[in-house]
Amino acid sequence: MNVLISHGSYRADNGSVQVMHNQNLEMVKPLQHGKKGSYIVVRPNETMNVSRDTLRVKVDETNIQLIDSPAPVQVDAETDEQVMDRIETRFEILEEMTRAAINSDVRAMIVVGPPGVGKSYGVQRQLEKSSMFDRLSSSKIKYEVVKGAMTPIGLYATLYSHADSGNVLVFDDCDSILLDDLSLNLLKAALDSGKKRTIHWNADSSLLRREGIPDRFDFHGAVIFITNLKFDHVRSKKLQDHLEALQSRCHYIDLTLDSMRDKLLRIKQIHRKGDLFEAYYFQGNEGEQVIEFMEQNKDSLREMSLRMALKLADLIKVSPERWKDMAAVTCMKTSV
Repeated sequence: MNVLISHGSYRADNGSVQVMHNQNLEMVKPLQHGKKGSYIVVRPNETMNVSRDTLRVKVDETNIQLIDSPAPVQVDAETDEQVMDRIETRFEILEEMTRAAINSDVRAMIVVGPPGVGKSYGVQRQLEKSSMFDRLSSSKIKYEVVKGAMTPIGLYATLYSHADSGNVLVFDDCDSILLDDLSLNLLKAALDSGKKRTIHWNADSSLLRREGIPDRFDFHGAVIFITNLKFDHVRSKKLQDHLEALQSRCHYIDLTLDSMRDKLLRIKQIHRKGDLFEAYYFQGNEGEQVIEFMEQNKDSLREMSLRMALKLADLIKVSPERWKDMAAVTCMKTSV
């Protein structure tokens, strides 16, 4: 018997987590429930990066359909255009949801995707548009983008400074917040679904007294949390419980850039719109050369990202004749 898996994940031979969509595979063992979730055992096909005879795929029971047929049924894969349309739609929704947060129609959003694909760009663009009048009038800017590590008391103070309605607080790659119980509880209080969101600091603090910050306040702002951490793939049961609590309070946007192909097509999409190499003022087909180079060397590059595309563009500016040799040394896992 075959099984049609509309969405699932598995671990490849190199240890990385791979996501599959619309795969029709021979079932070896039916759906089972383990400590880390539900899974099904199948025989992998030639498109998967595995050498094992059987493969355990993590799934939700709503994402599988049994097919009473011994012969595999070919499921049409997404074309490049369909993938780019899917990705573009999700980024458009991300910008629309950001505008909703600015207008206080959405109070909390989690954005998940791999590094270097432009998760932050669309969010910041909408925030900058909304604050243009504030800048011109020298009013207080109603948003802040916080990057890097943050202590619990630093998080409390930051939430307080953006507690008013209309304020938007963006945490960009601040995953340390998710690894600290106190920070997580503060964040959950800020994102609570109740009408009144009161945040408490139940410990004496000379820092808060010095800054004039009370030990409790009502939070009326919005929070956007941008992370590379895919919540569904977290193994720690304790952290899973916290993340599920966050998800229940927030709109959760997975940008579905799960494969090397998805990332490369995202880069092509940005280039096609004319936004990727705009600052370089290329006169010829240098942009196309960068994309072609990335496609030809996708397995050797240190990462597949928009940042890598810009690094290669920098090298073209440095040396139009030798940029590929320079890229082989500075941008690849091994020289070619």
